[in-house]
Amino acid sequence: MTRDALKIVTIGGGSSYTPELIEGYIKRKDELPIKEIWLVDIEEGKEKLAIVGEMAKRMVKAAGLPWTVHLTLNRREALKDADYVSTQFRVGLLNARIKDERIPLSHGVLGQETNGAGGMFKAFRTIPVILDIIKDMEELCPDAWLVNFTNPAGMVTEAAIKHGGWKKTAGLCNVPIGHRKQAAEKLNLPEDELFFKFAGINHFHWHRVWDKTGKERTAELIDLIYGPQSETESHLKNIHNVPFHYEQIKDLGMLPCGYHRYYYIEDEMLEHSIEEFKKGETRAQVVKATEARLFELYKDPNLDYKPKELEERGGTHYSDAACELIASIQNDKRTDMVVSTANNGTITDLPYDCIVEVSGPVTSHGPEPYNWGAFPPAARGIIQMMKGMEETVIRAAIDGDYGAALHAFTVNPIVPGGAMAKTLLDELLVAHKEHLPQFAEKINEIEATQPETVAYVSHLMESN
Repeated sequence: MTRDALKIVTIGGGSSYTPELIEGYIKRKDELPIKEIWLVDIEEGKEKLAIVGEMAKRMVKAAGLPWTVHLTLNRREALKDADYVSTQFRVGLLNARIKDERIPLSHGVLGQETNGAGGMFKAFRTIPVILDIIKDMEELCPDAWLVNFTNPAGMVTEAAIKHGGWKKTAGLCNVPIGHRKQAAEKLNLPEDELFFKFAGINHFHWHRVWDKTGKERTAELIDLIYGPQSETESHLKNIHNVPFHYEQIKDLGMLPCGYHRYYYIEDEMLEHSIEEFKKGETRAQVVKATEARLFELYKDPNLDYKPKELEERGGTHYSDAACELIASIQNDKRTDMVVSTANNGTITDLPYDCIVEVSGPVTSHGPEPYNWGAFPPAARGIIQMMKGMEETVIRAAIDGDYGAALHAFTVNPIVPGGAMAKTLLDELLVAHKEHLPQFAEKINEIEATQPETVAYVSHLMESN
């Protein structure tokens, strides 16, 4: 396969996001000389793969393009001679996310898909799989780029680059895209007339904004978005819209990520999540219902475009960002994007070789982040703690080290330490036994010595 006849592979091709991915490729048909698109999934996802795959074929046909769309459960077949590999899979499917959220919330603790106890367990399930994918890529497509937007995107990307050794990896998130659009709307300026600098880690970054005259507009945006006269709002569909404390954001002098709500206003976020749990309406359960409706739409043999309802899924712009990143690498476009990539001194407060989420142009050799420098103390302290937590999670995911997993739970600021951390860890290990072979010995020990843990998990899932 040559670079003028691209083979693009998506692992997790049965995802409800795939129509957005296909739309993104179609929009860039003049930039991407695509020959083949391969959508890959697993046995449990084959029905969804068939539905969304047929829709992808209809979209390509409606666009009048000669691309071939392949559907397969054979990952190795798909990866052979691939040029770009994107990953959007979910180990354990949405039922695993429901466990990630409901088990912690049953104890009055935030689960959350990427930031709390649930996010750490999503990493435990996902990191071994991304490393297996890389082993296949080393053999079958050694020159391919890996574009990851599987959550928790920062940790998965760090595992791929630092532990899998796949340097041609970039991680993506839709959150910065929403923040860019929000700033442009508030300032009543075209987005391309603003300059943004984001820095931090996935779902834990801050940003600053300048206009084309060179004037920094960050303080003005803080007032417009979070000031006393502003209306409470968020562009994130999947996060409860609790207002930040204006004085705190003003003191930071930077615009926060929407996910900072889980840390800056944890009590209000937790209270709302517990209310959802009691009503049987956790975010995971809502997403599962939304996804079911989407796939009913996708079954329509006349539907050959991305439906507006997909925006309610919560991850809008993810796939389109992946397409733009691929186009920027392919054509050395140097598109200014926010990506998870190697720090290399960009943020002086974090380890040189760790993975950070930062702004910069995407070149033919990958992202080239803008220098950020140091954070103010209030941000520096918490991000260093969060990066230490991420590194510990990754080590536990790879080694199956129970002590490291417990330490990660203790370090994470939205998970209580002590007995509660151990209780949550043990219950989630039992709940996800099928997808955590690296922890098999410890799980067997828990099942043999803690029958009450097994009974509690079983009862909670049955009640769901």
